[in-house]
Amino acid sequence: MMRCTLQFVLMMLLAGSSSLAQEVVDRIVARVENDVILLSDIRQLSRYQTFVDGKAESDEQILELLIDQWIVRNEATVSRIAQPSDEDVERSLTRLKRSFSSPEEFADRLKHSGLNDQELRRMMKSQLYLSNYLDTRFRPSIQISDKEIEDFYQNRLIPRAELRAQTPPTLDAARDFIQEALVQKAINEHANEWLKESRTRVRVENLLQEGQK
Repeated sequence: MMRCTLQFVLMMLLAGSSSLAQEVVDRIVARVENDVILLSDIRQLSRYQTFVDGKAESDEQILELLIDQWIVRNEATVSRIAQPSDEDVERSLTRLKRSFSSPEEFADRLKHSGLNDQELRRMMKSQLYLSNYLDTRFRPSIQISDKEIEDFYQNRLIPRAELRAQTPPTLDAARDFIQEALVQKAINEHANEWLKESRTRVRVENLLQEGQK
């Protein structure tokens, strides 16, 4: 009876040790002002990148992206940008599904990434919130000229169509698409410059390498 009890106690201790080991796997990889970024945050974004792009960046690159996202999210919160609605997330998810060749490919990629449906929607909502803020901040100041649209059409759209042995659309038919592509490019350029400048005013402590020693 004593041996059985001892074995039970040992099993419980081992189970507790296993749980504790799993808990301490997560750790702080950066401090940004009074907030922290966790290793689990890197892993979550890595899985999302794997799902969307088929591969993920390095931990160092993802941490830099998370720091940038912290800056954007902080500014969006101060500006009281509304969170995306469930309908917004659903529309974004529908567009994403259309980028896959079939529902089966979508499901396989999601399974391979390690994300479940709820995590995917949560990540998409977060990304939408950030992009909505950047759009609101920079789009009003962006002007796209007719020449820029025509140059894109001649130098990018037509060669790409010819490379794929496709008939290119007319300039008028492609005008709205080209203008939005150029606007998005300009937003990204403005955002990168703004983030670079914002980094100089934000206190960041990178602890990722310390945990890898």
